[in-house]
Amino acid sequence: MDKVEIPVPKPGERKTQAFYRDSAIPGFALRVTSGGVKSFIAEKRINGKVRRMTLGRYGHLTVEQARREAMQVLGRVATGKDPIAEKKEKQAKSVTLHEAFEDYLKTRKDLKASTIHDYRRSMNGPFADWQNKALLDITKDMVELRHRTLGKRSPARANNALRVLRAIFNHARGKYEDAKGNPIIVINPVDRLSQNRAWYKVTPRQTLIKPHQLADWYTATYQLNTETTRDYLHFILFTGLRRSEASRLKWDDVDFGDNTITIAETKNHQPHTLPLSDFLKKLLKRRADIASSPYVFPAESERGYLIEPRTAVERVSKLSGVTFTLHDLRRTFITIAESLDIPAYALKRLLNHKDPNDVTAGYIVSDVERLRIPMQRISDFILTKCHHHSESD
Repeated sequence: MDKVEIPVPKPGERKTQAFYRDSAIPGFALRVTSGGVKSFIAEKRINGKVRRMTLGRYGHLTVEQARREAMQVLGRVATGKDPIAEKKEKQAKSVTLHEAFEDYLKTRKDLKASTIHDYRRSMNGPFADWQNKALLDITKDMVELRHRTLGKRSPARANNALRVLRAIFNHARGKYEDAKGNPIIVINPVDRLSQNRAWYKVTPRQTLIKPHQLADWYTATYQLNTETTRDYLHFILFTGLRRSEASRLKWDDVDFGDNTITIAETKNHQPHTLPLSDFLKKLLKRRADIASSPYVFPAESERGYLIEPRTAVERVSKLSGVTFTLHDLRRTFITIAESLDIPAYALKRLLNHKDPNDVTAGYIVSDVERLRIPMQRISDFILTKCHHHSESD
């Protein structure tokens, strides 16, 4: 292989690769990128297409070592093999759970940040010791045992974790192939749970804060050290929003002119606009006066907003004697709204519920102004139950 002067592209000129081919072995060459990276390659026409395989970097391999490697590769092609496809197959067979999971996240561009956060928690917790295992080494028996072990602590979390694992394997079945284009992953080991009817039957939580408990709960929130966390809990209770919708709220989503907030990213992918009750308007005005972040409920975290204040929830539960979750606050809002006989369509709009089977809903144009009175009624009722704080707030 002769020593050749490497051309450097001029400013504005299209960057190209240069190939310096060996006169002794056809198909063996040195590739030089526009950035000056030199690699040995072997190339051959296979099934009518020119296939190129990188052998290694110049410097990591000598010319003679690369030449011998090229002869082996080209020799395999001569006997009807496809070394590039074989290399791809070898890589596919060694794909680990961690690699497949990251690839799954890149492919699923529609996943919300909160969903990705929950998926990562499933990977880093229940399957922390499987991260470097090849997918092919994860068996049905392993899956069944892990599901049973996780279920001893929390059947619901066990089901959720294995559903994430099932999604990763389904993705892998269509992604990773052998040299002939056949799937590497032939079966999904999580299917064993369905075949054996091993999924746990989990009854959805129906807990909420009862009207007579609101005063103690509300009093306890004022004993939190952080005002942002207290406001966040109040905001969810008085809006009925999901925790992620409240967490990601930005000041750009708040319109004090119209007295509304708009949630752009929702569970049903429909933007959700809510009117502000007097209580909510006052809360947000107070927060706007001290705002130093684009988020209404900021936090010193990687995302910049409050995600799930577990410590605060536990503290309020302990102080008030009212055990609750963030979703219980949403259920409390819904239950109160229903008890006040809020019209069905107004209630659906307040909660951003979409019923695909309800044909008549498509003919009703619901203006946010029609939701102001129902929203205010719900807010007033909650404050009445927290009466010993309503005056000061």
